[in-house]
Amino acid sequence: MSEASLLIVEDDRNLAGLLKYNLEKAGYCCRHAASGEEAMEELRSGTFSLVLLDIMLPGMDGFEVCRKIRQDALWGDLPIVMLTAKGEEIDRVLGFELGIDDYVVKPFSPRELNLRIRAILKRDRRHRHQEPREVLRSAGIEIDIGRHTAALDGQPLTLTLMEFKLLSLLMRRKGQAQSREVLLSDVWDVDKEINTRTIDTHVTRLREKLGDAGRLILTVRGLGYKFDETGDDGHAG
Repeated sequence: MSEASLLIVEDDRNLAGLLKYNLEKAGYCCRHAASGEEAMEELRSGTFSLVLLDIMLPGMDGFEVCRKIRQDALWGDLPIVMLTAKGEEIDRVLGFELGIDDYVVKPFSPRELNLRIRAILKRDRRHRHQEPREVLRSAGIEIDIGRHTAALDGQPLTLTLMEFKLLSLLMRRKGQAQSREVLLSDVWDVDKEINTRTIDTHVTRLREKLGDAGRLILTVRGLGYKFDETGDDGHAG
């Protein structure tokens, strides 16, 4: 039985009750919030392992709740699964760009949702139990994996969760070309479910934040990207 604590953010009280019943039956401890504002209050007053987040909420919608979670120092790496009737690609892309961990379109089976939650929590535990002082350094860029901080020439870098994960992966695999499909799988944990152009958008924003050091992220024509300390090849493409 799991001891994980889940926050269900869903304005449909019948669906929320059904989710709570099935997830508690599976061994989870569940709390419910009917709006984005209630969700933020719950987060401030408790400790959670994962958030199940509807998009269509009264007042503050699910995207804004996700944005606030990812910007908070205490909850920034809290796993988020979006539950929504909106299955359009643009919604999935926006969700993943904001840093969600999974996207489940209604209607869905409780068993499938439970399996997805278990997979995310298992992956999250592995992440939290990794070497806490793993630090990546290259050409003035410093990434502290355990503390989830980034700096350039000693000055803090403000990165989104996906930008942090993308830069960390590229630096770990320095000099090795990574295809867009590999980046989607290893950074976003999805397999071609969202348009690979979202990778290009994130790389562009990351280069902008890195300033002159952005030239170290090279475009590999027809494939994807790589991190190179010299930056000799430029990044046109």
